[in-house]
Amino acid sequence: MILRRNPNKFLISLLAFLLLFSVAGIAQVVDDPSNQNMIEKKIENLAETTSEDVDYTNILENLSFFQDHPLELNTADKDQLEQLLMLDEFQISNLLAHRERFGKFLSVYELQAVEGFDLPTIYRLLPYVKVTRDLNRLNISFRDMIKYSTNEMFLRVTQNIEEQKGFSPATEEELAASPNSRYLGSPQRVFARYRFRYGNYFSAGITAEKDAGEEFFKGSQKQGFDFMTAHFAVRNIGKLKSLNIGDYQAQFGQGLTFWSGFAFGKTADAMNVKRSAQGLKPYTSVNENLFLRGVATSWTLGKFEITAFGSDKKVNSNASAVDSVSQDIQAFSSFNLSGYHRTVSELQDKANLREQIYGSHIKFSRRRLELGLTGVSYNYSADLQRSNDPYNEFEFQGRKNTNLGVDYNYIYRNFNFFGEAARSINGGTAVTSGLIASLDPRFSLSMLYRNFSRDYHGIYTAAISEGSRNINEKGMYVGFVAKPIKYFTVSAFIDRWNYPWLKYLVDAPTNGYDGLIQVNYTPSKAVDMYFRYRDRNRPRNNSLDEEAVIDYPIGQLQKNYRFDIVYKISPSFRLRNRVELVRFSQPGLETQSGYMILQDIVYKPLSKPVSFSFRYALFDTDGYNTRIYAYENDVLYSFSIPAYYYKGSRTYLTLKYNLTRKIDLWFRYAQFFYANRSSTGSGLTEVQGPVRSDFRVQARISF
Repeated sequence: MILRRNPNKFLISLLAFLLLFSVAGIAQVVDDPSNQNMIEKKIENLAETTSEDVDYTNILENLSFFQDHPLELNTADKDQLEQLLMLDEFQISNLLAHRERFGKFLSVYELQAVEGFDLPTIYRLLPYVKVTRDLNRLNISFRDMIKYSTNEMFLRVTQNIEEQKGFSPATEEELAASPNSRYLGSPQRVFARYRFRYGNYFSAGITAEKDAGEEFFKGSQKQGFDFMTAHFAVRNIGKLKSLNIGDYQAQFGQGLTFWSGFAFGKTADAMNVKRSAQGLKPYTSVNENLFLRGVATSWTLGKFEITAFGSDKKVNSNASAVDSVSQDIQAFSSFNLSGYHRTVSELQDKANLREQIYGSHIKFSRRRLELGLTGVSYNYSADLQRSNDPYNEFEFQGRKNTNLGVDYNYIYRNFNFFGEAARSINGGTAVTSGLIASLDPRFSLSMLYRNFSRDYHGIYTAAISEGSRNINEKGMYVGFVAKPIKYFTVSAFIDRWNYPWLKYLVDAPTNGYDGLIQVNYTPSKAVDMYFRYRDRNRPRNNSLDEEAVIDYPIGQLQKNYRFDIVYKISPSFRLRNRVELVRFSQPGLETQSGYMILQDIVYKPLSKPVSFSFRYALFDTDGYNTRIYAYENDVLYSFSIPAYYYKGSRTYLTLKYNLTRKIDLWFRYAQFFYANRSSTGSGLTEVQGPVRSDFRVQARISF
């Protein structure tokens, strides 16, 4: 590989080339960059810290809605302002306090008089907020609902072009001998959705999906789609804060007692250490696990907000004991979270377990103080009986669990204190407590402490942590954002943590750390470049010592170096250049390394119906341990954040065509070419040959 001899010299040469190329482009900048870049960073940063298949739909969905229907600043509440993902706790608090003290805004630019709002922040908000001349709140009527409502219909089809092993022909004898050796359905992934919205008051819709390999209108799926979700939601009608019927999400506190749905983990944004719970909201994604099904309501009574929710649905599990007569499962070893039902064995795990959840939340709000109390109870139709491995010693088992928790959020001048403490019915406890401080207009500090006992049982949780679940972890996070001189921003964090007990693939108590520093240079409204260095140490069992009687954890050290620049060369063209290097080492193993370099071209004309984004990237790494993630532009509400590893190239083209003002069409083609592989994937997803590609088409009708 070309990186092996002198990676530092290679990096310096590439950085010099990109800087020279970028400076030439900066001179031609004439417009502001899109807020899309900010959201891309958030999603990409998350992908680098998780290996899970996460559905990011809701992240851009709200911004897309607010772009078409700007948020009214004179009536927006705290929850709506948080959905913009652009304002911190201090800015939201100051905005609401300013409105309460001085009356309603007459212009968006009046935000300049609000503490914490500068012109760059206001410019970012402009596409998503408004101030109307009519300062009275709109009256809600059936006539207005019909006249001003929006309707959206989506249809999306995705398919891998090369044949995967699971779709290859097989004889009846082969299938009889090995029924799980092929997928039952077709290779297309199909997504369909309809949604009705009237401002922030009413929402109703239905979403359906069929994964590649699942049957469609035949066999096990005679009804069509493998997964369907529907909702009806009402918000902000008098004292009724929210009413949800069907599928919904519930989020409270810092996610330590109860949180259903997606939540950001640690990212390069050093201030992003606090959860902003949305309470109840409708569910519109296709993740088959992170939602509730039933009825939930929330009421505002003076300074109190009272929420009650109930859910009753079937979930997937890996059955370990089945009644021979009724075929009902009596015990299961784990939850099956894949969402795939493509083979006979996967279908056996489908909807075989009943899950009932009931809970409530009470919140007290007074200016800059919020106090909350959450209680939730779980009941499953069979016993969870985990394996006898030592790391499962203190895990949740049985069929019933209860969690109680208290949370707080307090703003005192430029200090924001927040946290949550929770307890499960077995006596296990968990605590998270944090601080965000604006010590100076040019310097902000964040701190987060967490202590999750090894026997805390939280099933739906999402507090910020190193592990994927809030159990068996202690840690301390410290970060800051500084603006030492004009155009420059420095952000950094260090997170030190330890596992007091064993974990999967970690057969001893261990310590680790995660550190990052990033320097941003923004010389104009249309240019953003940064350099990032990240250093992580995550101990894992030593798999190299085959003679060892007992596995023992060893440190796995990973270092990433990245230079990235995004800039506009005209009102229609936006370019991105990036080069990234990674090094991975552990005792007893030769150091692995790799690099990726990419060029993006994004074309979005203001008046023409056609827009597109294109990428060409080269990568060369020693394997999966040195994988590099990179966000890719995709069709609306769809996301691609693949891992680049081995040696090869990556290219994609995403094309959008506005057929009319109410109909837009999308097409995407993407391809990996591997120079040193004769096949890609494994098991039923294996593809013969060095090429792996897919296409995606989508149509959206809005009326």
